Amino acid sequence: MKKEKISLLLGYMESQEEEIDKILSEIREINPETKEKTVYLAYNLHNLYNAFEDLFREIAKIFENEIENLDYYHKELLKRMTIEISGIRPKILSKESYAILDELRGFRHIFRHAYTYEIIPEKIEFLKDKLLRNWDLIKRDLYNFKSWLKSLL
Repeated sequence: MKKEKISLLLGYMESQEEEIDKILSEIREINPETKEKTVYLAYNLHNLYNAFEDLFREIAKIFENEIENLDYYHKELLKRMTIEISGIRPKILSKESYAILDELRGFRHIFRHAYTYEIIPEKIEFLKDKLLRNWDLIKRDLYNFKSWLKSLL
């Protein structure tokens, strides 16, 4: 693997983590006491997953090419982040982080595609709380992967 590609991925990863941190900060601040704030929280949860997916797409592009079955692209991309590819790269996500992000992925799909879906404040608040309670797991996984990338330079 060329050092230039690793450096580029590290730079992208750090930039994307800044975006993720901004979105997460917004999520932390939103108290969904009104319908508008609930929708805004849902929108930010949607954006947070999109930011992760963009990062995972870049990782996949560098290490394992494209996903062939586009019918399950989003699910497959996330699942690949839990797999160590021997001699290529370690896994990026633990099972715990995967479970949280997969729930966020599922929500994002509903938010994006179910036009008649009514946003239920309790469900959005539950997802927010679960994400925040487990944020350190996701952060640890990203840190470990970045440390591995840096060791290649």
